[in-house]
Amino acid sequence: MASILYIVATPIGNLRDISLRAVEVLKNADYIACEDKRITKILLDKYSVNTKLIDYHKFNEKERSEKILEKLREGSDVVLVSDAGTPLISDPGKILVDELYKNNVKITSIPGACALTVFLSLLPRKTEEFAFIGFIPRTFNQQNEILNKYKYINCVFYESPNRLLQTLENIMKIFGENKKIAVGRELTKVYEEVKIGSVREIIDYYNENTLKGEIAVMVFEQENVNLNDDFLNDKIKMLKEEGFSPKDISKIITKLYGVNKNKIYKLAIN
Repeated sequence: MASILYIVATPIGNLRDISLRAVEVLKNADYIACEDKRITKILLDKYSVNTKLIDYHKFNEKERSEKILEKLREGSDVVLVSDAGTPLISDPGKILVDELYKNNVKITSIPGACALTVFLSLLPRKTEEFAFIGFIPRTFNQQNEILNKYKYINCVFYESPNRLLQTLENIMKIFGENKKIAVGRELTKVYEEVKIGSVREIIDYYNENTLKGEIAVMVFEQENVNLNDDFLNDKIKMLKEEGFSPKDISKIITKLYGVNKNKIYKLAIN
């Protein structure tokens, strides 16, 4: 039987948030590739998993990808985990998966916890549409560019506790102090907290309260949109960057906003 790489989601906080199937795969694999052996071992000890560990993190991805490919070629089954959540979602693994596809190695995923989906499930939203940008860039100019790019849909990103307040200050500079946002931290843990309000309110709250744990943020979509040419051109530009043709763009925007199809097509070709 051909060897397999299993991409296994692990708990983001509460160690009980793992499936029976995931535990079974962890126990039966020949190797587990993980970011930090000390962190992964806490989970493995809880479920009496004794599988051999291989360190695999962002600083050794290329080297370890070659080693893991070698193990798979030898007939071993390998599991890829991150410290928490789903691998490849703002966690290492892209180099490895790319290499395995090139070499026709079978890959499968064991679903489970992901901070992104946990966070979204806790928020009131008017639409399913959202943009996820992973960890937000650090500089104001980079943040300004990416947040404006996605200002007409809900925009979700991760941030570290020590940089959150500065990023919120930047959001306030970009959109004003009344911009609606949500911040989630310590998701699935005892002190789980989700705050929703204006960026000014959230800044004031975290200036007075402890800020610890992994952070997820959503900047809510711009409301009461004026369907002027600037708005439409922003949408057209976004769709063009995704490879859509003027014909497709006119259909999509007409469907979403009820704008005349011929008008959109003319804007798109110009």
